[in-house]
Amino acid sequence: MSLDDRKKVVCQHIDLTWNKGRLALAEQLHSRDFLYKSSFIGRPLGSAGFSQMVQDVRHAMPDLQIVIEECVAEGYKVVTWSTLIGTIQKPALGYPPSDKVLSISAMAFWTLNPGNEIQEICTMFDMESFRAQLGLQPRPFAETALP
Repeated sequence: MSLDDRKKVVCQHIDLTWNKGRLALAEQLHSRDFLYKSSFIGRPLGSAGFSQMVQDVRHAMPDLQIVIEECVAEGYKVVTWSTLIGTIQKPALGYPPSDKVLSISAMAFWTLNPGNEIQEICTMFDMESFRAQLGLQPRPFAETALP
């Protein structure tokens, strides 16, 4: 599979999960040992946990759309820079509802296996910008670093 094909798999996964909620189809792109890590979630998730988390977020943010700004591949690694746009209409991941349209930047590092299944996704979100858009106080570095 070419680098462009790997990028297409990743973009298809984003579209199926976050934009369309077609989680069963997206799970078919996962390897058996799939793992999801994120700055939103305090622990790694397997395929079923990832799907449940996406479903929960989409339930809280029914107007959520993900725009892929950049997608780069090298070997079995793919990196995406995306913008998440939507409103939190119901509490989600410990954050309150808001009528504000949020725009959240995210970087994701994807690992595909030799069978071109998605083995791991590690996503980092711009949490301070997210908190600021919700009108929440920024968290000092010392507070976030302490247990």
